[in-house]
Amino acid sequence: MDARDVILAPRITEKSMADALVQQYTFVVHPHATKTQIRHAIEELFKVNVLKVNTVNVRGKMRHSARRGVRTAGKQSDIKKAIVTLKPGQKIELGGVNYFEQ
Repeated sequence: MDARDVILAPRITEKSMADALVQQYTFVVHPHATKTQIRHAIEELFKVNVLKVNTVNVRGKMRHSARRGVRTAGKQSDIKKAIVTLKPGQKIELGGVNYFEQ
């Protein structure tokens, strides 16, 4: 798998912003990617040194809605998150803008 196929998108939330202060960054990754593939992809794309990679498989939530008297149910997609810890003093900037720092 190519590095761009492994890393799908950064996960930008309040919690990920707080974790960025201690060199931890969160990404949405390919569901079949391994920790080693994620490590190599991050190092190749962002030119940083990775200390640790933690992964989490997140189940999609069930959603219910009612429109015009018809109830429907749906499910959000399942995703896999990777929480990447970098060596001290390093940071990741995306597109010239550092989304992870305030």
